[in-house]
Amino acid sequence: MTALLVDLGNTRIKWARFDGERLSAPRAAAHSAWRAADYGRRLFGGRAPPDSMLVASVAGARLDRMLAAAARRAGVRAQFVTVPRRAAGVTVGYLEPWRLGVDRFVASVGAHHLFDGTPTCVVGVGTAMTIDLLGADGAHRGGVIIPAPALMVDTLQRNTHGIRRRARGGALGASGLFGRSTRAATVQGSRYAAAALIDRAVEEARILLGRKPLVVLTGGDAGTVRPLLRSRSVAVPDLVLTGLAVLSRGGKRSAR
Repeated sequence: MTALLVDLGNTRIKWARFDGERLSAPRAAAHSAWRAADYGRRLFGGRAPPDSMLVASVAGARLDRMLAAAARRAGVRAQFVTVPRRAAGVTVGYLEPWRLGVDRFVASVGAHHLFDGTPTCVVGVGTAMTIDLLGADGAHRGGVIIPAPALMVDTLQRNTHGIRRRARGGALGASGLFGRSTRAATVQGSRYAAAALIDRAVEEARILLGRKPLVVLTGGDAGTVRPLLRSRSVAVPDLVLTGLAVLSRGGKRSAR
């Protein structure tokens, strides 16, 4: 039995096939210009259709419908993950579990699967940057959401005429935190701010849990933040797909 696993984000889509033991090499693309036919061609074209399809989506109802329609045309029913109180060893700490982003929940499942017995700060760096604290037992202790570095820069430039004018087309050269152009100052400032928050989260977690958690980074822009961290960290680019693989097996351990 083969499952197609899909991580549908705000700007990018990532997908892979899972045979119950191993993930295929993931594929990824920006999907902002895709139509329903593009989903069908890219996800299903040229191969035998999978037996099932499991989706973690934060892209909104319109794109979910397009993806589901493409799956139906391929003869596959798309199943979209929702957030329960507990599943696959993770207990959601939100007062109302459905308000936790499904990508954050699935990434937490992936982190708990990969690093069972170790407390983790699961950090997703995409359009937003999210931090979720998981105890060694899989208990989700809550989270943090801020604009990711690229969105910080974009928001700053859109809402300040002078900074926008001076940053446009400027040099990006910087040595550490301090930029030598307006563009570099905004980019470096946003990245260091994100890294500083992650390090602060680790210290707050140490107080809560009695030990420092491992920072588990994922998302398309994780590489811009990780070199600036002082905390112990690992990068897992396909963390959401790993979590989907665990969920597709009913929470059983595999897909390492």
